[in-house]
Amino acid sequence: MERLSVDYGKKSKLEFAIYPAPQISTAVVEPYNSILVTHTTLEHSDAAFMVDNEALYDICRRNLDIERPTYTNLNRLLGQIVSSITASLRFDGALNVDLLGFQTNLVPYPRIHFPLITYAPIISAEKAYHEQLSVPEITNACFEPANQMVKCDPRHGKYMACCLIYRGDVVPKDVSSSIGTIKTKRTIQFVDWCPTGFKVGINYQPPTVVPGGDLAKVQRAVCMLSNTTAIAEAWARLNHKFDLMYAKRAFVHWYVGEGMEEGEFSEAREDIAALEKDFEEVGMDSGEGEGEGGEE
Repeated sequence: MERLSVDYGKKSKLEFAIYPAPQISTAVVEPYNSILVTHTTLEHSDAAFMVDNEALYDICRRNLDIERPTYTNLNRLLGQIVSSITASLRFDGALNVDLLGFQTNLVPYPRIHFPLITYAPIISAEKAYHEQLSVPEITNACFEPANQMVKCDPRHGKYMACCLIYRGDVVPKDVSSSIGTIKTKRTIQFVDWCPTGFKVGINYQPPTVVPGGDLAKVQRAVCMLSNTTAIAEAWARLNHKFDLMYAKRAFVHWYVGEGMEEGEFSEAREDIAALEKDFEEVGMDSGEGEGEGGEE
């Protein structure tokens, strides 16, 4: 990524990253790995879409009635999201949003580039016949924490920007009225320095599903990318796990044996602590932050 940002500085670099989940763990040292890699890529990635497996497992169990989801199930779900984000490059629509458009609309400061992904409708083929799945319904579903790809609660944070990417049978009038309804809800708070906050993309190509897969073939779908201060919850969890291990220098010798220095751990941890602080500062009301230096 470093080479890419040097050789192709103007190109947008988007990253899809699987981050450790609150409860489910596949490796003991994952807090170390995540914090080290975030520190290294922070300067080189323009937007990093975080996903945690626990959130995906829960969605598969709850929405798709899959008792024991496999990586294939998770990957098919993720495939829909990646497809929605890149649909504008491949198909035509009323309001196309290209990759640079995401970056411009979602990233208020270079370091605050970790949008939260939500997708709707996630529904099995059996249930699809009993659901209406209108534009207002799928838009509302995007603001339900249950449909998010990272375990955190946006009701505890503030939105800086929302990018809604619709696919299929959707007209701008329906989208505008759905967003109007969302704005009246008390639970959805925006930072005071970004009052409008919505960017919309509409693509006429409906989502395609894998034949015999878990997801139903639907007429319309929406993928929401939102930059919210609530994602700092994920960093706080990760930092806590890192600190517990690093206080005892557990497993550090393996990294040192491979040529790393212990100082790199402290440096990476300080950088992510600064990132957590950055999220806290951007969530403050304008009046509160005056007198402080603000975000770098």
